[in-house]
Amino acid sequence: MKIYTRKGDDGTTGLYFGGRVPKDSARPTAYGDVDETQAVIGLARAHATASGASTSSTLDEILVSVQRDLWVVMTDLATGEENRHKLSDDTTRVTDAMVARLESLIDQVGDWFEMPQEFVVPGGDVVSGTLDVARTVARRAERCAVTINDSESLAVSYLNRLSDLLWTLARWQEGTALTVRSLVSPTQESE
Repeated sequence: MKIYTRKGDDGTTGLYFGGRVPKDSARPTAYGDVDETQAVIGLARAHATASGASTSSTLDEILVSVQRDLWVVMTDLATGEENRHKLSDDTTRVTDAMVARLESLIDQVGDWFEMPQEFVVPGGDVVSGTLDVARTVARRAERCAVTINDSESLAVSYLNRLSDLLWTLARWQEGTALTVRSLVSPTQESE
């Protein structure tokens, strides 16, 4: 099987269960941003493994689970409304249980460290910085998914929780977050 089909040379792409749309329309834009999120998460995993941090196996387990979920999110977003009835829960359709799993992970990871109470400056280390990039791409994917306006899909909810999870994981990986207030010198505060 060849990787190229030439079907997209006309500027369109196929949707799951059929139909073609322009490549720059809402669905391909949204699932493309989810694909980018998945790739950046993979980069964070690679950096965590290379760093040899004691938390890398736990982080890897969490992130692989998320990457698998993102295939479901992409399929959900790549399915036109007329074919949503063909989707299957947890394999091609995002479910409440998938969203709840992320909420549980956020709570669990949040118990492993003291949460910063102020805005955080990203980039405490390569792993946390990469997780923050993944978070911002997930937020973009969420904004694009909103434009689809598919009331039956839970993709937006999943992506919203995912960005929260990625933020939490980044803070956990940093250990001690550098907050915005700590960057202001005492003389600047009095001015």
